[in-house]
Amino acid sequence: MPERTAVVASASGLHARPAAIFAEAAAELDLEVTIAMHGAPEDEALDASSILSLMTLGAGNGDKVVLRAEGPGAEDALARLAALVESDLDAS
Repeated sequence: MPERTAVVASASGLHARPAAIFAEAAAELDLEVTIAMHGAPEDEALDASSILSLMTLGAGNGDKVVLRAEGPGAEDALARLAALVESDLDAS
């Protein structure tokens, strides 16, 4: 399963506005995308299209997260989602 590690750039982490923006982008994909804290077991991965899951993850500014997806276009989708995580979504 393709995966991508990204560092959370938003000052508030993946909470509120950044979580909503990221979840919406993940939900638009025709892929199941998961997110987990870097180093967490794969079975602790959460649904990346769920705002509640993202806020429960507790990823703060500077934390590393692992994004995983499978299916056609997964690599491109992960690259786009990783770029979002590594953007200051508070400023969007």
